[in-house]
Amino acid sequence: MSVLAEGRKLQILSELEREGKVMVVPLARQFDVSTETIRRDLQVLENEGHLRRVYGGAVKSSFRSDEAPYNLRQKMYAAEKRAIGECAARLIKDGGTIVIDGGTTTLEMAQAITGRRGLTILTSSLPLAACLLEALNREQFSGKVIMLGGEVSPRQHSITGILGERMMRGFSIDQAFISVGGISWAQGFTDFDLSEASMSCAFAEAAQEVIVLADHSKFGINTFAPIMPIEKCDYIVSDQVPSLQWQEHLRKRKVEWIAASVDNSRSFAILNSREESSDV
Repeated sequence: MSVLAEGRKLQILSELEREGKVMVVPLARQFDVSTETIRRDLQVLENEGHLRRVYGGAVKSSFRSDEAPYNLRQKMYAAEKRAIGECAARLIKDGGTIVIDGGTTTLEMAQAITGRRGLTILTSSLPLAACLLEALNREQFSGKVIMLGGEVSPRQHSITGILGERMMRGFSIDQAFISVGGISWAQGFTDFDLSEASMSCAFAEAAQEVIVLADHSKFGINTFAPIMPIEKCDYIVSDQVPSLQWQEHLRKRKVEWIAASVDNSRSFAILNSREESSDV
């Protein structure tokens, strides 16, 4: 598959997230390709679980069975992930012991950690560990990084398995920062990969405070492997303000929502379970 085709599919998915539906003929005009080319793109995206084809186009799928490779996911919603990551990094306190999982949004968070002292950071992500070590060398923050052991996943660029989960049982963690594949009222937080979900669950169980990082495309989506119910989370950091339905749902479960500003991620708002909101 050419880079051009991959880029086209990313733009189709982006438009689908905005509009909820895409049509073959307008897409063919937009990309200056044949309608057959667009239909093939939609077929591939449907096979990957990203959408459901309908007459003349496609609509969003509420269930996704697979996700794009790590390198491709880094390009999707890049501005949103950067804003989410910067907001999440502000929740870290000096002297904290934190664990960060292997998502592309949590990588943005790792790049945004600055000015903190005496941190102990555990991670299962190879790119994230490399990023943190580089930041330590630049004295961007002070502390130490612990790489969890286990089986290396070439697709996810992370380490999973029983070894890492056993290691987590021996640690007392202040905060766990977790990325997810989907969030829904019925299924809670889910992931595409069973091993990744199991590791994220171990992170959450070891932590006093659980923070989930998720851009708007994850909401209303169920993926294969369960991580935890929504009420097991303390904060959700996203790039949009929650709908009224979600606000009510989170209020009942006493989960707070942090809405990052994509245009100016240096400011964000907290909407908490008692219908209060404030800029911080």
